[in-house]
Amino acid sequence: MEKNIAVIKGDGIGPEIVTEAMKVLDRVAEKYGHKFSYEQLLMGGCSIDANGVPLTDETIERCKAADAVLMGSIGGNTTTSPWYKLPANLRPEAGLLGLRKALGLFANLRPCVLYPQLSGACPLKEEISAKGFDMLIMRELTGGLYFGERKTEEIDGVMTAIDTLKYDEKEIRRIAVKAFDVAMKRRKKVTSVDKANVLDSSRLWRKVVDEVAKDYPEVTYEHMLVDNCAMQLVKNPAQFDVMVTENMFGDILSDEASMITGSIGMLASASMNETKFGLYEPSGGSAPDIAGQNKANPLATILSAAMLLRYSFDMQAEADAVEKAVDNVLSKGYRTGDIMSEGMTMVSCSEMGDLVAKEI
Repeated sequence: MEKNIAVIKGDGIGPEIVTEAMKVLDRVAEKYGHKFSYEQLLMGGCSIDANGVPLTDETIERCKAADAVLMGSIGGNTTTSPWYKLPANLRPEAGLLGLRKALGLFANLRPCVLYPQLSGACPLKEEISAKGFDMLIMRELTGGLYFGERKTEEIDGVMTAIDTLKYDEKEIRRIAVKAFDVAMKRRKKVTSVDKANVLDSSRLWRKVVDEVAKDYPEVTYEHMLVDNCAMQLVKNPAQFDVMVTENMFGDILSDEASMITGSIGMLASASMNETKFGLYEPSGGSAPDIAGQNKANPLATILSAAMLLRYSFDMQAEADAVEKAVDNVLSKGYRTGDIMSEGMTMVSCSEMGDLVAKEI
């Protein structure tokens, strides 16, 4: 199978970690008889330096023409970088927001996995972390409170701020369908998180999810109030498979879930539209303090590439092979600095990429 991947290496450690993910993808192509071609594009600070803007129309069009986008990290040091002396709409992160909008990326997928080899870094009690967990949080990315009408004005002599939480049934349905589709490729369980005891938007959310669930008889599903969900994440995270929720709840819950994995350097993510097209990136930042030093952890980017194989290319065996390779490397005791512990073997960013590729 031939696929074209748009590659945005970005800023800071981005070029280093994406290079290792491409190395692993090339090994997958070699072993499974595929051909992956790459078109390297600029976005973020590097695009500002080259083009004066964080995102060009050409980059948007080339991404649209690709089968998927693999991205590194965007941005730099917000205190010292000249990029952050520019107006907000010309800063590096504005490029990412613009690209998400241009590509219609409404569903953010963030897997949160506690690898047994890294369980010591989990802040939960041992009797909880010993069970492990492997969940995927799906956050609606383009609606809700963050995108509703807002204003601050004086009402009856009192300064008043108003933010509007709005969802329509089409927005809810498309994220619910995506969640159930993804669940079919995992353990076939969906937890829909809302605040239906208080919010009209959540009551509509629950109604639409019920309707979508009828088309997926193989998937078991449940509704859970967001406050209870926050408690369950630290009490019994092993119960979750696919969690789907609205924008603000997803923002908060995915950060909570990332904390209990023990290291942000292990967190992959994807943002998808209504087709199989997606943008795949690590959840961490650009880490300008270690950029160019071959110290970064590439595993989150490699695991993002595995998501690309699974969700955009429908290459399940290949995605499994990448994830298994990461597991094997960790089991053999290899660690980058961010996940290093006593008795393990320290390796560089490029060495970690080599080790994972060799395991496939």
